[in-house]
Order: sequence, then C-alpha cells, then structure tokens
Amino acid sequence: MANFDKINKDIAWCPGCGNFSILKVLKESMQELNLDPRNVVLVSGIGQAAKIPQYLETHYFNGLHGRAIPAATGIKLANSGLKVIVVSGDGDIYGEGGNHFIHAIRRNPDITVIVSNNMVYGLTKGQVSPTSDYGFVSKSRSKQYQGEFNPISTAISLDASFVSRGFVLNQIHLKAVMKEAISHKGFSLLDVYSPCVTFDTKHTYDWFKENTYELDSSYNAIDKVRAFEKSLEKEKLPIGVFYKNDRAIFEESEVNMEKTQQAFYMHNQDRREVLGNLIESFK
Repeated sequence: MANFDKINKDIAWCPGCGNFSILKVLKESMQELNLDPRNVVLVSGIGQAAKIPQYLETHYFNGLHGRAIPAATGIKLANSGLKVIVVSGDGDIYGEGGNHFIHAIRRNPDITVIVSNNMVYGLTKGQVSPTSDYGFVSKSRSKQYQGEFNPISTAISLDASFVSRGFVLNQIHLKAVMKEAISHKGFSLLDVYSPCVTFDTKHTYDWFKENTYELDSSYNAIDKVRAFEKSLEKEKLPIGVFYKNDRAIFEESEVNMEKTQQAFYMHNQDRREVLGNLIESFK
C-alpha cells in the first residue's frame, strides 16, 4: 500500500479542528484506492483547509486565494494521466473562487474538489463565509445579512458530474463517499461539514450530529430533480451522494482531445517556429 505519510510535520490547526479528520480520511482513501503518490497532485488555495496538502507526501501546488480550481484544471490538461485533487475551504472555493467553481462545473474537467465547509473563515479570524447561515454572528462581530450560498444545489443545477456531501465525525461514511468522488470521471464535488472549534460556537460537532442524516440506499442519485429537492432541505441536512452523471469530460472535448492524448511536456514542438509564427501574425 502506498505511503502518503509526511514525517516531521508541524500541523498548524487548533486541537479539535475538523481538518484533522479530512486529512486522515483523504490519506486512507488514496491508500485504499492504490493511488501512486508520484501520480497524484493536490491543489489548494489559501486558508486553514488549504494546508491539508502540505501534510501529505505527494505532489502539491498551492495557488492564490480562490484560484485552486483553475490551477487544477491546467495541471490536468497538461498531463491527463495525473490524479488531480483540490482540497481547500468554503471561503476559498465558494467565496474568492466562486466564479471558477461555477465555470469549472460547466467545463467538467476530470478533477475532484474536496471542500472543508465550516461556515466561517477559520484563517483570517472568523469572518462570515458564503456558507454561513442567515443571521449568524461570528466572533469577529461580522454578521451574515445575506442568504447562505448552497454549493450542492448550485452544482446540481449546473449539471455537475458528481455532487456529494459528508461530515467529518462520520468517517466511515465520509471515506466511502470520498473514494467514490476520487474515482469518478469528471468534476466531482465533495462538500464536507467540518466544525471550526475556535470561531463558530453554533455549528458544533453536536449540532451537526443532530442536524444531519445519511441518504439511504434506496435513494437514486441519477434523478436530477430529486437531487435538487434534497439539496434544498434545511430542517435536517442530507449527507451522501446527491447526484452523478457521465457527461463527457473537458480533456476529451473536441478542442482538447488532440492536445491531451499526450502530456504537454512530451510534445515535440519547435518553440522557435511557434514564436516566429506568433510574431508574423502581428505584422
């Protein structure tokens, strides 16, 4: 079994942070899927959850705040043989990166996006995030005056290839969903409820235990209308695989197929000729 453990790592999270569970489950998921660390690239932006790739022994790209998804898309296009996984937080993906999130779903690159969703900004001292619920007051004294962003319903409405949600305390269920998300071909979203023990005293582990439930085995994840209805439930929040389909992926689209059949670094291309042609085109 592949070893993703990084030795002598200093983890910079508060004791009890939900990110510890995501780190553990991600490592175990990649090991159980027999992924080769040399063929995995973890991509993140900025935030506490964005530190997760730093604590695993594999390739890692850390981008600007909100820019993890376009970087991941570019990496996958450059070498489609890599397993590309984005790991970041709700502020980074849905806030600063919200526009990239929407249009990546439309393109459908074969990447997995795992979002540590603690409904608050955990790195920059507790401001409300896009997923903070209406009226929530954070420790920074900021208040959510807008309705919260629903990533699950947004992804389903855009016909995302795979849409799921988990909860860090339910690790067996989370691992099963995560392995399915990583294995799925296409844009895969896994939104993970991950309590922030420092800046959110409302959405605690107990609160999530009382307010979440697993989608049962009879649920049909191919039914888009039913999936959208489930995504809007608020009295109790469903976790599991909401929706999936087999849309064509971005790398195999007509415009990209010829380029992505071979990794970019293997292309035999005379760059002087390319540059010369470019200069000529401006004359």
